[in-house]
Amino acid sequence: MPALPPSLRHGALSGSLASLLSAAALALCGRRETGSVFAAVNAVSHWLWGDQAARRDDASLRHTLVGYVIHHCSAMFWGVLFERYAARILDRRRVASTVAAAGATAVACFTDYQLTPHRLQPGYEMRLSRPSLLLVYGAFGVGLAAGALWLRRR
Repeated sequence: MPALPPSLRHGALSGSLASLLSAAALALCGRRETGSVFAAVNAVSHWLWGDQAARRDDASLRHTLVGYVIHHCSAMFWGVLFERYAARILDRRRVASTVAAAGATAVACFTDYQLTPHRLQPGYEMRLSRPSLLLVYGAFGVGLAAGALWLRRR
């Protein structure tokens, strides 16, 4: 069986770290702005359940688990693209260039909110302020950069 291409293997790790860090930011910002650590993640499940998912504050399999799985899969998708198209920069193993490449999360944000139909947008924008969204996307970028640096230092 052939090995997976590096962009898939690396993207899975970078995307997973981005998912975890941005989910932590979602929980913290959600708690501060809505009183619920689950509200922003629940909102992601609007992909399947419609906008009423954004009104859920409690933990549930239907909203919280589904919302996180969608969030995680999306982060892995962006992680693979990041690793595929920024590999030459990332392979230099320089912190500054890796962090700059992770600034490509601006592309993810632009795509999420300008090119994607409402039903497929992240959803947490229905519960969080713009400054919180900036923090969430910043955490996402830090996760991508941390994963890329860790993989290349091994």
